[in-house]
Amino acid sequence: MASDVPETATGSATKTTALNCISLSEPDIKKSVSLLKQACLDSGFFYVIDHGISQEFMNEVFTQSKNFFDLPLDEKMKLLRNEKHRGYTPILDETLDPDNQASGDYKEGYYIGVEVPENDPQAEKPFYGPNLWPSTDILPGWRETMELYHKEALRVARAVARIIALALDLDADFFDKPEMLGVPIATLRLLHYQGKASDPKQGIFGAGAHSDYGLITLLATDDVMGLQICKDRDNTRPQVWEYVEPVKGGFVVNLGDMLERWSNGIFRSTMHRVILDGRERYSIAFFVEPSHECLVECLPTCQSDTNPPKFPAVTCSAYLLQRYKDTHADLSLYSKHQS
Repeated sequence: MASDVPETATGSATKTTALNCISLSEPDIKKSVSLLKQACLDSGFFYVIDHGISQEFMNEVFTQSKNFFDLPLDEKMKLLRNEKHRGYTPILDETLDPDNQASGDYKEGYYIGVEVPENDPQAEKPFYGPNLWPSTDILPGWRETMELYHKEALRVARAVARIIALALDLDADFFDKPEMLGVPIATLRLLHYQGKASDPKQGIFGAGAHSDYGLITLLATDDVMGLQICKDRDNTRPQVWEYVEPVKGGFVVNLGDMLERWSNGIFRSTMHRVILDGRERYSIAFFVEPSHECLVECLPTCQSDTNPPKFPAVTCSAYLLQRYKDTHADLSLYSKHQS
């Protein structure tokens, strides 16, 4: 059952929502498929627990994330994100809901993708290339921690994708193909919300309302509430926003736009945002998208004569490039910090 929570900084009462919980150690795969399918049809959000990443290691990842964001701004700006979407994103860099935001998101972040050397032919593609790493003199062990977490999060994502495939009446290994999660665009993003209280009426958000772009997102958070989802897509009615409670030792998982396109709108890519009450908040998002060339088109199990494909086919890279262009500030705005 959803429960009432205190009034937010905006003065509007809200509720927490109940989400299905998927255990990756559950021996009854039919039970997991049923729970996940119900969640995907309802809200596109669910919890994943028993994923094999220790709480001790998760704590270390959050500590290392905080260590980076505690650096002086000049040090962080030396690692400003590049055109490959690697590196640091400052406060207000991203505007996820321009129609309703007075300025950008009140969060800073750091992108870490699949490591691809500069001399690798793959590095010529928009979302492949080397990562930007802080100096080992400043943050010893930081790179090793993040690379291991990236590897572990991708393992968990692939396990979740197998359950999703079964829920779509596909073979369990459908998303394991090389053009999908065999060689994915998998992006780890560290996030820090500095604590400016949100005020939706004034267009001030920790993160503006948006849906994620790819297949699925795995989100680990601290214990500060902030994530809200809106299940209702009827724009003729007032939006109802509900908090999603953090889950200790687990992930909040949500579906992205590409999975909605694959499923012909059967599975939900739900709008969500971050509303802050004045406290700092840390979270770690892991965005899982298929390979650069993957063609995202309606699955055969999700279409019929009476339910034809609703979305045109699109390559993963074309879709991502447009979404990033729409939401991130032009890098030329930061030229003064790089001189």
